[in-house]
Amino acid sequence: MFELQWPWLLALLPLPLFILLLPAKKQEDAALRVPFFAQVKSLETKTHSLRSKKLANALLLWLIWAGLVLAAANPQWIGEPISMPNSGRDLLIAVDISGSMKIDDMKFQGQAIRRVEAVKMVVGDFVKNRKSDRLGLVLFGTQAYLQAPLTYDRQTVNTLLQEAEIGFAGEQTAIGDAIGLAIKRLRPRPDAQRVLIVLTDGANTAGELEPIKAAELAATEHVKIYTIGFGADEMIVDNGFFGSRTVNPSADLDEPTMRAIADKTGGQYFRARNLEELHEIHQILNRLEPIESEEEKFRPIKSLFYYPLAAALLLSLCWALASVIRHARNQLPNQKRGVAL
Repeated sequence: MFELQWPWLLALLPLPLFILLLPAKKQEDAALRVPFFAQVKSLETKTHSLRSKKLANALLLWLIWAGLVLAAANPQWIGEPISMPNSGRDLLIAVDISGSMKIDDMKFQGQAIRRVEAVKMVVGDFVKNRKSDRLGLVLFGTQAYLQAPLTYDRQTVNTLLQEAEIGFAGEQTAIGDAIGLAIKRLRPRPDAQRVLIVLTDGANTAGELEPIKAAELAATEHVKIYTIGFGADEMIVDNGFFGSRTVNPSADLDEPTMRAIADKTGGQYFRARNLEELHEIHQILNRLEPIESEEEKFRPIKSLFYYPLAAALLLSLCWALASVIRHARNQLPNQKRGVAL
């Protein structure tokens, strides 16, 4: 369906014609007797030709003006209605990017990689597969902030996740504040669709809201929270001259609190010690029952303003070229008379 976004602008089309309504300038000159009146009268046919050229020139200029006005009115082609996904959840993913996420206790293709890189790979695939959900992204460290609001644009959410770096939100971990921010963003959504996934490798060490208190608020707001504790149980550290020793890089992980958060909200706690376990957890989360929601439709809109704009530009070039040629022809007889003299 064709329509104009601002059709009232078409009222400007006759504006150039109003110039003709302006009063002509009065000029009083003395009368002059012309002895060669007969010769002047013979030029009458040339005058008619000149008037025709002026009329054609005015029409061309008005067409240029019409093209510009039509482009300003923004003609659009509106396509047929397209249905949006009618099932799914409003799912926020809260990812820890505190300083501890730079520990390289994950293995990928035999190489040690940082925790944050492993999360980007697995969670990135999880985001791509959530085709019927409205997704959002919360990043947290010392502070928590909304990186991506709830949207069907999974590609953008994944891009923002991949661009996240350790230190963006500080070195500490504010789990409670991240949950509080997610509750605020999920509150306007239907009760049965509010889902939050919290992935962290430590304990709450910053923020104003305690994680358990945040979980109680989430339960009141009907937000279901799934928590994931991430990090290996053991890691070999090279001490140089003193040899190597085995340490637990996840000693700071507060599993009791993570379990309590999930239990209070009707969710579940998962423990991921490597990439494979993290992938399996997200496969389980992928099997969550979809929640029916009202069908949404949108009509794709294609703007067509560049067509009348291009036509106006082309006519302008033609008008300018014709003016140059006409000027050159007028100069040619004068040059010939100069040579004859």
